Amino acid sequence: MPLLITLDLEGVLTPEVWIAFADATGIPELRRTTRDEPDYDLLMRGRIEILDRHGLRLPDIQRVIATLDPLPGALEFIARLRETTQVIVLSDTFAQFAAPLMRKLGYPTLFCHELVVEKSGRVVGYTLRIVDSKRCAVEALRALGYRVHSAGDSYNDTTMLAAADRGVLFRCPDNVAREFPQFARTQTHEELWDALMR
Repeated sequence: MPLLITLDLEGVLTPEVWIAFADATGIPELRRTTRDEPDYDLLMRGRIEILDRHGLRLPDIQRVIATLDPLPGALEFIARLRETTQVIVLSDTFAQFAAPLMRKLGYPTLFCHELVVEKSGRVVGYTLRIVDSKRCAVEALRALGYRVHSAGDSYNDTTMLAAADRGVLFRCPDNVAREFPQFARTQTHEELWDALMR
């Protein structure tokens, strides 16, 4: 059975966009991510309200994203994986965020969501491809006859990891590791390679 790897994006291959934006704007509430909050809808509604309150628009976020580089070692890691097997990035990021990050990573395949944005650039909502899309994607890939090994770092990755033939946590916070001890925990891309490919 052929192997296919699915990876989360932020925290595994790239910095967390919302944390970078929080640091750039000096708005600490925007540092909250899926590493802290398991309810994605609650998290996103809160983010959109904060953007509105501060008069921030999509181009403001995109300017910060354009300055971000892959995590140290991530580019070599994903290139090595892609030389060995197929890789799909399954992310709860948005198409409007992803383009500069995908270019810097060598354009891996990405499944993600869409923001709802007014012509003014005001973010008014978001559209999920499907609820629990990471898990659904892994289940579909397995139904197609692939063995799937997956890696992520946050609450929103855990159903993907559970659906995979092998699930691995990467640089996750202690709270996620405590709640999901069934998944191997790794700290470096070399450790992650070994956990996914052994």
